[in-house]
Amino acid sequence: MSFARGCVELQFDEPVLRASSDPSRVYGGRGWRFPAPGSPELMLYHIGETVDGYDLDPDRILALSFGKHRFVVPLDSDSSGGPDAAHTVGVDANGRTSVLGGMWVG
Repeated sequence: MSFARGCVELQFDEPVLRASSDPSRVYGGRGWRFPAPGSPELMLYHIGETVDGYDLDPDRILALSFGKHRFVVPLDSDSSGGPDAAHTVGVDANGRTSVLGGMWVG
């Protein structure tokens, strides 16, 4: 997981999910929204978790499920502040992020 100006990046074994709208999460019954105080620390609990499902409503949300926990990226135009709210980037044959590995924009 990386924090960069203007986005939150979740890096899985290969693909990368970049959220340019502020994500939220319910973890252990505790909700938060990035960049609220304490949210970067709570995001560290995602490290090592396995995504076991997702929900996608292209005009509303992308939600990743980690067991009983959820990571939600709002996709609506009011939340994104730009042309896209989130995108994934695959990796090339050398393991570097590249559109050659596939890309999705929401």
